[in-house]
Amino acid sequence: MQAINLRSFRQKVRFNKKRLRSFLSRIEKNTPKGLDTLTRSLEPEVWKEVDCLTCANCCKTMSPTFTKTDIKRIAKHFGQTPEAFTKKWLRKDRSGDLLNKVEPCQFLNLEDNKCSIYEIRPADCSGFPHLPKRRMVDYMHVHKQNIEYCPATYKLVEKMEERLKGL
Repeated sequence: MQAINLRSFRQKVRFNKKRLRSFLSRIEKNTPKGLDTLTRSLEPEVWKEVDCLTCANCCKTMSPTFTKTDIKRIAKHFGQTPEAFTKKWLRKDRSGDLLNKVEPCQFLNLEDNKCSIYEIRPADCSGFPHLPKRRMVDYMHVHKQNIEYCPATYKLVEKMEERLKGL
């Protein structure tokens, strides 16, 4: 497994993003039989090639959406009220979702790319990058966005495109 070179990754994304998003749109409109089985079989291949700790681009450039449950759990860990935690660390976006005030994530250790609250991290973080979903087609909109941020998602879509060539 090689370390992720974010500069190289960004160049690949710039060059291939439009093609990969178009591919995802095509399979979203005309879902091939066995797509879910295919993606489940490709996921282990992806994780053999991608080490999140050499990347952490998601934590550096995105914010999870914090649920009330996340906030209660994390605030308790810090000995704060949910209100105090929210005031200190979070902001509301236009749709009312609670997100980090800062990027990179305040809980990311930039020395080793490890999360300082890994065991109690937001549900959005623990599910990211949402590769092993039962109905892959329901997450196409998420993958269209995430190919730009996550090398694992990018790799999965690349592998899907290769396996589904000619369909």
